[in-house]
Amino acid sequence: MIRKQEITTFEFPEGAVIWDVRDTKAYTEAHVKGAVNRPIAEITSDSLTQVAADQPIYILCGGGSKAPRAAELLDSFDASREYVVLMGGTRAARDAGLPLEQGA
Repeated sequence: MIRKQEITTFEFPEGAVIWDVRDTKAYTEAHVKGAVNRPIAEITSDSLTQVAADQPIYILCGGGSKAPRAAELLDSFDASREYVVLMGGTRAARDAGLPLEQGA
């Protein structure tokens, strides 16, 4: 199941699995605190083995175009999981003053 959530109104749950699907260069420049880099080009069905089946996967990108595509890809691998696209991505998070980190 795929749902969408505005990143600016999202309350990040403790221990949330947040995947930033941008390329590594963009990720290291700035990313939402707690997000891990999972470039969309490298996502496979094996990527899901790293996350408990009952754990939602929150997905974001730079501005909102790659994250929905990544969610659809993941959903094609396992439609029983919950995928949450964080709309607006890293740019909206930055503009809203959410904490960002740099580096890998």
